Amino acid sequence: MRFAKIHLENWRNFTRVDVPLQQRMFLIGPNASGKSNLLDAFRFLRDLVRVGGGLEKAVADRGGVSRLRSLAARRHPDIVIDVVIDDGADRNWRYRIGIAQDTNARAYLLKEEKVWKAGKLILNRPDKRDEEDKELLTQTHLEQINSNRAFREIADFFNTIRYYHIIPQLIRDPERSVGRKFDPYGGDFLEQLADALENPQESRLHRIQEALRVAVPQLEELTLYRDNRGVPHLKAKYDHWRSKGAWQTEVDFSDGTLRLIGLLWALLDGDGPLILEEPELSLHAEVARYIPEMMASMQKGQKKQARQILISTHSSDLLSDPGIAADEVLLLRPTNDGTKVEVGIKVAEIKPLLDAGLPIVEAIMPHTRPPRAEQLSSFGE
Repeated sequence: MRFAKIHLENWRNFTRVDVPLQQRMFLIGPNASGKSNLLDAFRFLRDLVRVGGGLEKAVADRGGVSRLRSLAARRHPDIVIDVVIDDGADRNWRYRIGIAQDTNARAYLLKEEKVWKAGKLILNRPDKRDEEDKELLTQTHLEQINSNRAFREIADFFNTIRYYHIIPQLIRDPERSVGRKFDPYGGDFLEQLADALENPQESRLHRIQEALRVAVPQLEELTLYRDNRGVPHLKAKYDHWRSKGAWQTEVDFSDGTLRLIGLLWALLDGDGPLILEEPELSLHAEVARYIPEMMASMQKGQKKQARQILISTHSSDLLSDPGIAADEVLLLRPTNDGTKVEVGIKVAEIKPLLDAGLPIVEAIMPHTRPPRAEQLSSFGE
């Protein structure tokens, strides 16, 4: 299953978004244009169904409805997330949720929840029970096992969404995220690796090791172990004048090494939609250049339908891959009425350039440049 389309209304930076989605999508745009917030719509759907989640927590974790609603919205309209899901069997699903501020001082209220299967509406809320008991509108049917039987496939699919934005400092000092589980920023990253590798999945670490040898030529071996307290650690052996080499743990790894390990693990972890934010951070330009090709190779090598990958990036090196198609790029451009989102090939100013044979990176990236960026050179004068 994969997302085939997303429609948003009054979600964070956006008053309206309506775009198709490919198996691989690259989100580009200026700083503060809303790339992270667009990706957060997919995370929100996962938070609805994950253990310990649900509508109340998903909204609260984001600061409430007032923080979710677009600043460009008018007359306090509803927030809407509407997605079409391709299940590969010609019976597409569609899920729509609308959230509104309750005028009776409640933080939020489920304004609508709809599910379609193969074009047929099978859930339409609010229904009669909701009208009789407004408290029911504080939860979605999607998050309730006793209510989602007819469309549990959607809940299971949302639960496979994975988000990674590894922060090296958290891996080096996991005490900062004590008690967290599946922390996308890396607080329990080593614990995740250790738990997975206790199963017959050691080939993952071997594949990561082989890739690291290319990016970090002096690295010879990568292992994972638990210390006397049961705390997991990564240990790498580097080429050295000593015959047995020199060993370091994750505390001594560079930011680039830790981020690359996180990226490689993310590509191997799971088969549901994968969300990555700026995977090029801390990486050499020549490594970033091959990230799209790595992703394409992973997708081709998957036995089932290739997993969907959604990536935000500022990297010209990453986007220079000639294998990136124009319909795989979403261009975000801020306006006075919220950020506008367009598929690269449909942008009026860009299509002629692409038709003339200009590479994606040269045709699209100039549209993400701040108009007066050169003025930064005078800072401090």
